[in-house]
Amino acid sequence: MQVRQAQRPVVAYKWIALSNTSLGSLMAFMNQTVILISLPAIFHGLGVDPTAPGETSLLLWVLMSYNVATTVFLVTFGRLSDNFGKVRFYNLGFVVFTLGSLMCALTPGTGSSGAAELIAFRFVQGIGGALLMSNSVAILTDAFPRNQRGLAMGVNQVVGISGSVLGLVAGGLLATVNWRLVFLINVPVGVVGTIWSYLKLRDIGERIPQPLDWLGNITFAVGLLALLSALTYALLPYGGQAMGWTNPWVEAGIAAGVLLLGLFVWIESKVPYPMIQLSLFRIRDFWAGNLAGFLGSLGRGGLQFLLVIWLQAVWLPLHGVSFAQTPFQAGIDTLPMLAGFVIAGPIGGAVSDRIGARWIATGGMVVSAVGFALLATLPADFSFPIFAVYLVVLGVGMGMFAAPNTASIMNSVPAGARAVASGMRATFMNAATVMSMAVFFTMVIGGLSGTLPDSLRSGLLAAGAPPALAEQLSHLPPAAALFSALLGYNPFQAAVPPSVMAGLDPKLAANLISPHFFSQLFAGPMTSSLRIVFAAGVVMSLVAALASALRQSARVEVVPSGVVDSTPRPLPKARPVER
Repeated sequence: MQVRQAQRPVVAYKWIALSNTSLGSLMAFMNQTVILISLPAIFHGLGVDPTAPGETSLLLWVLMSYNVATTVFLVTFGRLSDNFGKVRFYNLGFVVFTLGSLMCALTPGTGSSGAAELIAFRFVQGIGGALLMSNSVAILTDAFPRNQRGLAMGVNQVVGISGSVLGLVAGGLLATVNWRLVFLINVPVGVVGTIWSYLKLRDIGERIPQPLDWLGNITFAVGLLALLSALTYALLPYGGQAMGWTNPWVEAGIAAGVLLLGLFVWIESKVPYPMIQLSLFRIRDFWAGNLAGFLGSLGRGGLQFLLVIWLQAVWLPLHGVSFAQTPFQAGIDTLPMLAGFVIAGPIGGAVSDRIGARWIATGGMVVSAVGFALLATLPADFSFPIFAVYLVVLGVGMGMFAAPNTASIMNSVPAGARAVASGMRATFMNAATVMSMAVFFTMVIGGLSGTLPDSLRSGLLAAGAPPALAEQLSHLPPAAALFSALLGYNPFQAAVPPSVMAGLDPKLAANLISPHFFSQLFAGPMTSSLRIVFAAGVVMSLVAALASALRQSARVEVVPSGVVDSTPRPLPKARPVER
């Protein structure tokens, strides 16, 4: 009887932990998509043209500052949480994220200075996101028994994906009223989450206080920040080239980042209390799961942005949708991929609880590869129902993989290392997402650089444009065309001054301001470039499937020598429980 009384609060607590951490996921995912849809309204409200020379970096950093900050601090916060308490730092994450959202909504400046302030406030948001992400999965792992963790991870991730849907809808509605509302919407959710987590969550896992590895923390944070910043600036044109890979600052940032991260690994092998327990990589499920997660995120990280651009720049205008309406409509049209994830996520987690993560996660990556291959077969003016089915296939594959892979990683580590393991898992995934953006955009812009000028020149001449104007517009930078599409702008209309437009033949002027005309010329080069990206997605997904298959087939937790196994074990039934 005493055993039942002792266990009853624990059974109730796991659902409290799941609901609260799911609220955090909902808020974080909603924050990502609401920005994507609201970019035109945000820059209009700030009075900035992000496609103007020298201003494109503001667009990139408004998009990327949150992810960069989150990635840089995840492992550090995970290590601190293992020392001083996961719930304490998780609660702090709600507070910081909410304050960051309020600061974004109250951005005082306008113009470039206002955009810089918004970027700084987004960085604060990212710090709060890192505190939440580094601990939410660890809190779930502590709260749920081993045979239910896959289901718990699946539900948590499905709620997060639902936040993506809510962000698309909320961003589309709120941005039409006032751009500040897209940040303010996070505040009531954050307040509720802060109060709820403070009152209801508690640390029930293992805590092993150790001295902080300051040198390791500093080299890791600075090295990763240098690398991610360089990858972000590599997306900008430089010296007459479409991208900035030859920019000395980009080259220096990449070199410094790699050097510092290499130094960090050496430091971790020497200090008595490292920030990252390198011995965790001797656990097969840990390294195989993280490798598979990294490769999977590398394959899909920039995918949503490119699908949105494909829809905004090509498909929607070809079907009569104005550029002003394409950001919101494009976000809605990618929902089938999220629906596939929602369907497969909990099922994949529940099945992995019964049979293990190895084959269900591996199968998920194979299905993702099939989804990428199907997308590569689409023409520029595709049938939307077929496109939607292919997105569902891709989403199902991602859903099958996500929860089992996360549960496998977290099940493999000792209880005293769960927060830092959660932070490492999230760091690999976030870093891969930023790298994916750089890699995929490089592929697309590289492809456009070779095919777009001829397509624009021949199309403009056929439409009756003066040769000088056709030559001028044919040199439209591919990156500018992509970012204009992302913002819902017509690149031709933005590139031709009104005074020049007024002197053109009325039929030609009507073509230049028509999104349908630009999309006809852009469709072929863009679709060809995306096929390269989809092919890369196939390869990355299959390599991720191979890495996933390397994990253990049985659900056995193996702790290698050198790693303290502090996992709580169930009490024998006959042993009384002391109060």
